[in-house]
Amino acid sequence: MQSPLSWTGFGQWAFLAAAFAFLLLTGWRWDRRRSEQAGAARAEIAAFTLTGAWALVVAGTGYETLASQAFETLRSLAWLSLAFAMFSRDGRHTSVAPIRPVMAALVFVEMLQFLLLMMNLQYGGNAVTQAMIFQISVLFRLLVATGALVLVHNLYAGAMAQQRVALRWTCIAMATVWGYDLNLYTIAYLAHGLPVELEAMRGLAQIGVAGLLTIGAVRGRSALRFSPSRAVAFQSLSLLVIGAYMIVMVGAAQSLAWLGGNAGQLAQLGFVFVTSVLVLAILPSGRLRGWIKVMLAKHFFQHRYDYRAEWLRFTRTIGRAGTHAPSLHERVVQAVADITDSSAGLLLCQAESGEMVLSARWQWPTADVPAEAIAADKVSFFEKRGFIVDLDELRAGVEHQGERSAVPQWLVEEHSAWALVPLLHFDRLVGLVVLGRPSVARKLDWEDFDLLRVVGMQLASYLAEHAGQSALLEASRFEEFNRRMAFVMHDIKNLASQLSLLSRNAEKHAENPAFRADMLITLRNSADKLNALLARLSRYGGNAAERVEDIDASEVIRTVAGRYNAPGMLQVHVTHDAPCRVLANREVLEQVMLHLVQNAIDASPEGMAVFLQCNVDGLYGTIEIIDTGCGMSAEFIRNRLFRPFVSTKQGGFGIGAYEAREMVRAMRGKLEVESREGLGSRFMVRLPLAATQGLIDSIEGDSGSPGKKVA
Repeated sequence: MQSPLSWTGFGQWAFLAAAFAFLLLTGWRWDRRRSEQAGAARAEIAAFTLTGAWALVVAGTGYETLASQAFETLRSLAWLSLAFAMFSRDGRHTSVAPIRPVMAALVFVEMLQFLLLMMNLQYGGNAVTQAMIFQISVLFRLLVATGALVLVHNLYAGAMAQQRVALRWTCIAMATVWGYDLNLYTIAYLAHGLPVELEAMRGLAQIGVAGLLTIGAVRGRSALRFSPSRAVAFQSLSLLVIGAYMIVMVGAAQSLAWLGGNAGQLAQLGFVFVTSVLVLAILPSGRLRGWIKVMLAKHFFQHRYDYRAEWLRFTRTIGRAGTHAPSLHERVVQAVADITDSSAGLLLCQAESGEMVLSARWQWPTADVPAEAIAADKVSFFEKRGFIVDLDELRAGVEHQGERSAVPQWLVEEHSAWALVPLLHFDRLVGLVVLGRPSVARKLDWEDFDLLRVVGMQLASYLAEHAGQSALLEASRFEEFNRRMAFVMHDIKNLASQLSLLSRNAEKHAENPAFRADMLITLRNSADKLNALLARLSRYGGNAAERVEDIDASEVIRTVAGRYNAPGMLQVHVTHDAPCRVLANREVLEQVMLHLVQNAIDASPEGMAVFLQCNVDGLYGTIEIIDTGCGMSAEFIRNRLFRPFVSTKQGGFGIGAYEAREMVRAMRGKLEVESREGLGSRFMVRLPLAATQGLIDSIEGDSGSPGKKVA
């Protein structure tokens, strides 16, 4: 184990090296003083010079001499001056009120060291007095170190992210200086003396401080703009409170220890118990935290709100998503309430008849809101003026713009209600937010009104967008419903046309047994079509895939033609009906053919026939429907034929061709059309042949097209 003498020698060399390092740093900084602000440069030069002088005195005379203590005080004052100069670069010492008083208090406490030095000179022969002076001196240095660390914390944490690089190394150096002092004097106070080892190691710490300052100087500096946040100020105030509490506790415990004996021990235990209970009861209080935030905003900052933090919190609240997230209306209330620290809130929205009704609650289940929260004739006041109502002023009889007549009596009688914030979107009232009273009562000022007005407009846009989306969704549902009904009416119209034709022919051929037999078949088929139509209603708009099977297309066209042809009256001619096995849904294919044939008959002159034929074309079977009617233009085919709800027929729905094409596509087929105005039209239904199913599946599989189910 090393002797105290060896530690003393080590400390002398360490302090001598530290003095040399700081003197070199002073000379280098003096050479660069013209390139930076004069105040900061002078403060740095003074701090480096006095630190080097103090280290040199300690190396020459020892650590506990009066000269060393005096130079240590000068060194501390120089570092405090440097911290103040760094605050003053952007006016921080004037914009934040506590900086000057805190700095003045620390300088005053440090200056008391000179008084203690004079007392030490006068009472140097009294050991008890010297011990008391030593403890008081150490306590003062602890207080200065604690306060200085809080200032360094504020200096660095309050700077913008890109500016912290310039502050980083200087702040680390100052934190090292006072951090070492805090630990050294804490142990010295508890041990009633300075440990020789820590005194010697203090020289090495000063060398490290000089190295940190050199690194910071080499990296360069930038113009700093201090931008403290509320969180930093709150934490710093908490550190000050904790530091003060620690000093009071140490002082009280030491005072009680002077009583001696069992009484002193009991007093110490009682004091610790009482103070601990008070701390546990007071610190978690939301009212206390709210009071501290109000005091910070009132005395520390030029503006009440940290707008960046408020906007980020506002965005997070509104943008919250998920199954467990509150509804948008509740989040709107919370977003406004968080700004003013309100404990609860309500959202009133306009009903269809114009009155305001309750739309959402946030942490306010006891509010008694009538069914008609605000009458319809009172809404225009908030819509035209956008006035934020301070309900406490209204209760006190203060009226600014005639708001007394617009605010309902139940809100005036609800003493928990604090303010009424209108939400305006393009001069239209979307809602009203009723804010509950915050835990710490205060009066609304101009900054509250400005921020609430802007936030209200933003929230109104969210509510308007939400209402628009809900209206679009409802409209799309009605559109789908109408589309289904249009398809149903179109199919019923076709069946009605067949039954009308049947009834007209029955008047002429009722006595013909063959006609009666054919009429029964037609009636049975019509009934089957109506039942099939009912079964298909749920598939409209659902994009359901049709189940296809191997059927003969020639049988389908003969069946369709038979429905339109009566004895003695041939309307539809089958010109070619060679067997053609295709993959299709027979019921759907018949429905498509009925659509197309009926359209062809409607487009043809009276007495002109419609021709059907069935052919095999490569991999596909083709069914053609040919008429000699008026025909269609190329522009009509390209832009209007397959567009739903566009029709050239009187009373037509305009969905026959569109529905036919969609049905054919569902069966992996194509619907093509050729037409000439004045000559007629040709519709071609192309469906895959059953024999080529495997080849078509392989081709579509290679191209990524999904296949259909085959029975």
